[in-house]
Amino acid sequence: MASLEEAVDKAWRLLKKSKYAVAFTGSGISAEAGIPTFRGPDGLWKKYRPEELATPEAFARDPVRVWKWYAWRIGLVLNAEPTISHRVLASLEEMGLLKTVVTQNVDGLHQRAGSRNVIELHGSILRARCTVCGYKWSIERKPRDDELPLKCSRCGGLARPDVVWFGEPLPRGALEAAYREFSRADLVIVVGTSGVVEPAGSLPLITVRRGGSLINVNLEENRYSSIAAVNYYGRSTVFFSRLHERIRESVS
Repeated sequence: MASLEEAVDKAWRLLKKSKYAVAFTGSGISAEAGIPTFRGPDGLWKKYRPEELATPEAFARDPVRVWKWYAWRIGLVLNAEPTISHRVLASLEEMGLLKTVVTQNVDGLHQRAGSRNVIELHGSILRARCTVCGYKWSIERKPRDDELPLKCSRCGGLARPDVVWFGEPLPRGALEAAYREFSRADLVIVVGTSGVVEPAGSLPLITVRRGGSLINVNLEENRYSSIAAVNYYGRSTVFFSRLHERIRESVS
């Protein structure tokens, strides 16, 4: 593994020469904001059973129970703040060095950090969707228990979180948009994801197979390690803080 300075220097060189860079993020980038991951040592699926809380069948059996769990998570998300990692990615977009953020996260922190072109592969926990008419709306505060399960303001139908559950396909529009971005990209910055969840995890491989480069910022080795031009294993906030300083040094 490269040292922090070596990784940042090479990443900055790759960014400067890139014509079309795309970021691919997972729950690890938000873990430092206090939002639990799903599959880490202290991940949510170590404490909860996904088949009881994150499937269409679970929702059909007990929508109140599912909504209470999501309301708890909505509270965590709304109380969290974007990290330096989120903010540097937004800054790279503003500078024209990053075209798109493709994220598996449902927390909206990229948008709150200032990223404008964000593709949400797994939906958003801060939206509800009517199971009857399909109407969607934003959730701006943690729902109270006496409001659950949420109902549609247009037709009165039962609403669900607008996220992708186990057994469901990714939204077609988001997946197609992501395919287009990775097919155009000559550089992918992978942050906070092991890449094990499919089909999302295979998206960065599209760019690499076309001859593009990959920067891998994660806590540990993962499926991208062997194909990455840069591997940094550690906290993403450390990497992006130093990258931000490196950029300021080069433009000052």
